[in-house]
Amino acid sequence: MRINLISDVHLQTTGLDRVGAGADLFICLGDLVLFLDYEDPGVGIFADLFGAQNTRRYIRMRTRREFDDARAFGRELWESIGGDPWQVISERVGEQYAELFTAMPAGLFTYGNVDLPALWPRHMRADQQVVDGATETVGGVQFGFVGGGLQTPMRTPFEIPDSEFRSKVEALGPADVLCSHIPPAVPESCYDVVARRMERGSQALLDYIVEYQPRFVFHGHVHQPLASRVTIGRTQVINVGHYRNSKKPYVIDL
Repeated sequence: MRINLISDVHLQTTGLDRVGAGADLFICLGDLVLFLDYEDPGVGIFADLFGAQNTRRYIRMRTRREFDDARAFGRELWESIGGDPWQVISERVGEQYAELFTAMPAGLFTYGNVDLPALWPRHMRADQQVVDGATETVGGVQFGFVGGGLQTPMRTPFEIPDSEFRSKVEALGPADVLCSHIPPAVPESCYDVVARRMERGSQALLDYIVEYQPRFVFHGHVHQPLASRVTIGRTQVINVGHYRNSKKPYVIDL
């Protein structure tokens, strides 16, 4: 069975209509939204609303981990344009989802940490299925899915407490393949060599791997990992790549 996987789309539509080409199964591991682009301050919802100059300043604060200052600056910007921030963001995110789900093929999807799960049902087609904290069997292979991220100072939209994330992992039971947005808590998988910081990985995912030894674990989230592939026992842990930059799926035959 050939599987094509993508993650961290962040509104990259180039080639998106071809990501399922040749696959028996297409899987998307989330982070579809582009709210803020650290590499290009001129694009994304934040830049559309407040301009590139303010976006660069906001990014500098967050990069320096000055999160309180960044949130205060953000409040000033929202006050300057008025309106309900949540309503404005939801409308902009909904526009992105409408474009993205229209372009993507049929398949199995789970949420990333910057996604807004409540908006997905409005834009997904009937042949696009969300799986989160559950398993799905395709071609005799059992896939387990765990969406979202863990809580961080970044406060992205779909960060959940460790206990809630662990509950989703433990609800799976044994699976042949584990799919998640974030990696297990393995330093080589969690360290981003460009951002020069450790992203949060999940101890619950690592515990699952040690206990059940699935054949593969697929994840995204870390855009430029120190290691895109690590081995834990008989399990291959694979980062499927940063689709916004690569513009191509990760392809594997099971």
